[in-house]
Amino acid sequence: MGLGAIGSLVADMALALGMKVVGFDPALSIDAAWRLPGAVTRMENLAALLARSDYVTLHVPAMDATRHMVNAANLAGIKPGAVLLNFARETIVDSAAVLQSLNEGRLGRYVCDFPEPALLGHPQVIATPHIGASTEESEENCAIMAADQLVDFLDHGNITNAVNFPSVRMDRTPGAPRITFANDNVAGVLGQVLSVLADHRVNVIDMVNKSRGELAFNLIDVETPPDASVIAAIQAVAHVIRVRVL
Repeated sequence: MGLGAIGSLVADMALALGMKVVGFDPALSIDAAWRLPGAVTRMENLAALLARSDYVTLHVPAMDATRHMVNAANLAGIKPGAVLLNFARETIVDSAAVLQSLNEGRLGRYVCDFPEPALLGHPQVIATPHIGASTEESEENCAIMAADQLVDFLDHGNITNAVNFPSVRMDRTPGAPRITFANDNVAGVLGQVLSVLADHRVNVIDMVNKSRGELAFNLIDVETPPDASVIAAIQAVAHVIRVRVL
């Protein structure tokens, strides 16, 4: 259930294991459809998927439309003995309905990483901690990502995943100096900075300006290196917080 980026990868893995794969996604995008293996049989609805599948794995986001998507009504029609795997979000499944289906002998097993108190100790439930992002590989990948993003900021001024700054990125013009500056997000600051550059005959090649809440951040590639007087003039503009030349 759910044939987006993760669902299509799971479908690939299941096919590689020799399984017959069926899938349903009411909001399948064109990009997701291109990613989807051709051997996956599309189901018309969730009820049809549950009735046919020995293993059901969920890959949809948590939102109002998916809350208790798996519930008593559709579990009543699930293939007897089927295994339900939920590594997406807790609210997608009505845990009370799951327990009822398990106790009635219709659902064979429930596997999830949301160990709710009601599920603990049940012989047909495998519940693990929700720590998929805390594996050794994930921790290493996160550390590498953070270091790469910090280097990108120090070398090029690009900002990614900042807590209180806008995300800003611009490809570097080969050989061109880059001016970066942060400012209070008020009208007229960027215009004043551009006037400073024009007054000092510093030609702008490319630029980007982004804001988030009370802060704005700017990347400006220029044709010639700005001297100290240019930087001082930019720093003197009202509401400019910090200036760097890269």
